[in-house]
Amino acid sequence: MSDDRIAGPSRPSMASEALGLLPGEFTAFRQRMNERILAEDNQVVRRFFALDTQTYKDGALDVKTKEMLGLVASLVLRCDDCISYHVAQCKDAGVKRDEFFEVFSVGLVVGGSIVIPHLRRAVDFLDKVEGGGETASEAKL
Repeated sequence: MSDDRIAGPSRPSMASEALGLLPGEFTAFRQRMNERILAEDNQVVRRFFALDTQTYKDGALDVKTKEMLGLVASLVLRCDDCISYHVAQCKDAGVKRDEFFEVFSVGLVVGGSIVIPHLRRAVDFLDKVEGGGETASEAKL
């Protein structure tokens, strides 16, 4: 299974900032922990991670669309780990800044004002990905 697609709370985190980690450091932490988790003999966890991987592959919907949907869902669910991950994935899939803000708008309308703090962190992370000299893949949390 790919280490790039790991589900739910195991996904990358803007919480890395709260932990004092840079995006690259959190990426290393995430990869190390995913390997540790997947090394356990637990088929439920492995199958869920595999299901997540399969869900975001190209199909009737392209990867870009699926990642934008994932970003909206992450905003509404207020999962900072997931938001960071999907911002990076969306960037890799070719989402442009104006498209990001339309996606953010959908998440805000669906989720309501409680989404605003997460929106702030999403835009901050997007700014870092766009201006920090890192590729989106390197910034994935």
